[in-house]
Amino acid sequence: MSHFVLDARYLLCPMPVIRTQNRIAELAPGDTLEVHATDPGALHDIPTWCRVHGHEVVSVTDVDRKISITLRVGKTT
Repeated sequence: MSHFVLDARYLLCPMPVIRTQNRIAELAPGDTLEVHATDPGALHDIPTWCRVHGHEVVSVTDVDRKISITLRVGKTT
């Protein structure tokens, strides 16, 4: 299991989710991905996308509009 970081700062919806989806497609189940974003929509959109696609949200932080969402990759198809 490995840890990766995705910089999606300054991208507007839906790009943070699309970039997250594309990056996860390259990862193995059990890997973690830390997504950094500034679009407040990412706080809702990325966890929702994870739930629909079987990935686990490990943590979410939002400090002064600096958003960090860490997720664990589930089964990929």
